[in-house]
Amino acid sequence: MPVYVALLRAVNVGGTGSLPMAELKVICEGLGFTDVTTYIQSGNVLFRSDESAKAVEAKLDEALGQKTGKRPGVMVRSRKELSDIIANAPFPHAKPNFLLVYFLPEKTPGDALDKMVAPDGEEVKLAGREIYVHYPNGPGRSKLKLPALKPGTSRNLNTVRKLAEMAADMEAG
Repeated sequence: MPVYVALLRAVNVGGTGSLPMAELKVICEGLGFTDVTTYIQSGNVLFRSDESAKAVEAKLDEALGQKTGKRPGVMVRSRKELSDIIANAPFPHAKPNFLLVYFLPEKTPGDALDKMVAPDGEEVKLAGREIYVHYPNGPGRSKLKLPALKPGTSRNLNTVRKLAEMAADMEAG
């Protein structure tokens, strides 16, 4: 049974609001997902399901919308996709916590960088359904404006590595 990693948008960081990870786990189990595990309080959940990634994404987003009153946005990736994201990460000089991967629901349009304003020297690379952003002064202080990031959710490279490691352990177990 495939292992999936679901990344929730706007959970516990404002936006949709607070959702305890224990509640997220119960919701996932209620949807029939198995071996459900959460990681840190920012909306990361790993599980197994026989359904396709798109079906899992839609089911979880709908269930969370019913629980919170608004669909947060759910991006689902496989362990292999996370491993590829890590392997293809640009900006090797970047500190891992200053390199964010934005996970998007759809492939990024080729003109996504046309409206970018990067006053602090931020570096950006489009890569399918992800956008990598290096924040040389840290993401918290950045004044980066990039509308293409809005529908997505971000995790720093350290978190992506940990999620990929957890998914690999689940697959091996």
